Amino acid sequence: MEAETSRVVADVRKQAKLPGFRPGKVPDSLLRRHFSGEIRQRVLESLIPKHLQKRFEEENLNVVGTPDISDVHFHDGEPLRFKADFEVIPEFELGNYQDLEVVYNEPVVTDEDIDKRIEELREQKAEFVNVDPRPLADGDFAVLSLESIAGVEGEPIRNEEMTVQLGDRETFAAFTENLRGLSPGEETEFEVEYPEDYGEPRLAGKTVRFHARVKGLRRKELPEVNDEFAQDLGDYRDLAELRDTLRRSIFASREYEAQREAKNRLVETLVDAHQFPVPEVLIERQIRNRIEQRLTDLAMQGVDPRGVKLDWQKVKDSQREP
Repeated sequence: MEAETSRVVADVRKQAKLPGFRPGKVPDSLLRRHFSGEIRQRVLESLIPKHLQKRFEEENLNVVGTPDISDVHFHDGEPLRFKADFEVIPEFELGNYQDLEVVYNEPVVTDEDIDKRIEELREQKAEFVNVDPRPLADGDFAVLSLESIAGVEGEPIRNEEMTVQLGDRETFAAFTENLRGLSPGEETEFEVEYPEDYGEPRLAGKTVRFHARVKGLRRKELPEVNDEFAQDLGDYRDLAELRDTLRRSIFASREYEAQREAKNRLVETLVDAHQFPVPEVLIERQIRNRIEQRLTDLAMQGVDPRGVKLDWQKVKDSQREP
């Protein structure tokens, strides 16, 4: 203690400035009185980690996280004493980990799976064509000029060319119900209730009143499924080659998922065979990593996480058991 304190005092003397003394000439007694807080902190920061590590090595302790230091007894002429609380990696006896059996679901790809993927490709290649004006009905694509007139703070939300499909499950019911029967050129006002977890923070949890004008009516036309369709998608000779490529692609994706599920079951089997307490610090670290990943995902989607109304404590608690 005394040796470390003397070393710190000598180091402080090099930089200390006190009236009436030249740099480096301040007496130890004055330094210890004027800079007692800094000296104490630096001595503790030097000695505590050093002697803690020594004890860890002596007692073969595999420590995780940073120890919590308390009950520090630090007085001139007396030994330094303190209490350290910390967690250690648990010890356990290695059980059986070989010749384990888990269920593996061999992937299967049917013609219906390929047909479904082709329909998705058709949707991606769909074209929208204008049709003659008439009253809107479910299934129609309405082109709107939309502006919020109440319920949103700050500048109104405006969209001069917004397309919605009436009756689609992705379309809010308020749009379908209030636009149905209108013809191009007609206008209306209506309210939309947005859920708390809606992706746009300005609208999440709000009831917004909009003014809408129907600008046009469009119909979606899907391409025919033939050799020309396949050639338009890429370097395929014909439809048969496209279907073969899709079959291999779907199989590879399902095979990866099946292997991942089998590996997860294998891990669960190993965990069940080896019971031991999990250090709290490791649980907290995993939870923090998962939440940070969610925040990063939101930011990459252009969403400011600070504007998302989520109970982060609830999210944190939900991650603890897994």
